Amino acid sequence: SRLLGLKSHDCHTLMQQLLPVAIRSVLEKLARYAITRLCFFFNAICAKTVDVSKLDKLEEDVVVTLCLLEKYFPPSFFDIMVHLVVHLVREVRLCGPVYFRWMYPFERYMKVLKGYVENRTRPEGCIAERYIAEEAVEFCTQHLSDVSTVGVPSSQKMGVSKPLSGCTNTEEVLPYIEQHMIHIKTAYPKFKKRTKWLQDKHNSTFIQWLRFK
Repeated sequence: SRLLGLKSHDCHTLMQQLLPVAIRSVLEKLARYAITRLCFFFNAICAKTVDVSKLDKLEEDVVVTLCLLEKYFPPSFFDIMVHLVVHLVREVRLCGPVYFRWMYPFERYMKVLKGYVENRTRPEGCIAERYIAEEAVEFCTQHLSDVSTVGVPSSQKMGVSKPLSGCTNTEEVLPYIEQHMIHIKTAYPKFKKRTKWLQDKHNSTFIQWLRFK
């Protein structure tokens, strides 16, 4: 049977976890050995912790692995994407663990945005309207008790500070924003020059402060 509708993360998981097991009774030993080496290589560089002392060995091993693959795959298989595997270890050495930079979270969020589209002739407008509507509902529910929010579950928002663009775009609220910033600087004089800290504090306390105004 064929595997259809797989996302890039699905292929990533299949290659790292399932492919070495799936080919055990299908391919001959030497071909299986070459493919398994490649799977183990991606397992190593995609780990949450990478041992820097082993990077040189990984870089040497992946070159040997690609040479082994050349024995069993036709030349048309070796395009630029296969060649780029050689440079992945250098990228880890310069930029750190891979999971800090991969695009899987953004691909998942694109699925959410795709669900906003109801008129395929105007996809951008549908996404913009649904996003603004969801943000407005989120803002309103913060003033109501015992109401479940829409969008990302609250358990995933812990520790995340985001701008209050749903309410700060109105002229009526701007004076209150200025008053709240003055209030924060007065209450925390040691942090009045730390712009990022002030903005984070404003984002996390403005709604509660505004309720008493």
